[in-house]
Amino acid sequence: MILPGVIASSGGVASSYESIATYTIGSGGSSSITFSSMGTGFTHLQIRSIQRTTAATTVATGQMIFNADGGSNYRFHLLYGTGATATAYASPQTTYMGVSNAPGTTYNASMFCAVVVDILDAFNTNKYKTVKTLNGYDVNASGGELDLMSGVWMNTNAISSITLTPSTGNWAQYSSFALYGVKA
Repeated sequence: MILPGVIASSGGVASSYESIATYTIGSGGSSSITFSSMGTGFTHLQIRSIQRTTAATTVATGQMIFNADGGSNYRFHLLYGTGATATAYASPQTTYMGVSNAPGTTYNASMFCAVVVDILDAFNTNKYKTVKTLNGYDVNASGGELDLMSGVWMNTNAISSITLTPSTGNWAQYSSFALYGVKA
């Protein structure tokens, strides 16, 4: 069953996904990636990725900005669970939108998180841009995390670029990011 307002690959609100661009991080990592071509004829955008950072921590926050806007124009919320605890967080107005919790070097080198980011009404110039994210990883059956995030970019401009940066470290080798356009 497809619910109204839910992005789906067939039926419902969205009827077509089209690949726009893909980045795979090479050896040495990368401090950020930027999608600078959004294609044409799309209503929404979606980013699908697998992520890992070079941060010497358990996780680093994946930070997203639109149109190189580094001003305090973002807000986001996070609900996450580890299997043992559940936590909620609301950001103050900030200079980025949190969209993932990516594993750092504390975990096994082969562990990545899976992330899906929906950017709704990306080109509508009559409203702020809203984002929803689902992200998670497993620590070889000894734990893990599942995150649900939502956010807003308080700007009515159409999205012309998307930059993703980890809060600490770099994106690690083999991290991959794919941008899709969604036709309604």
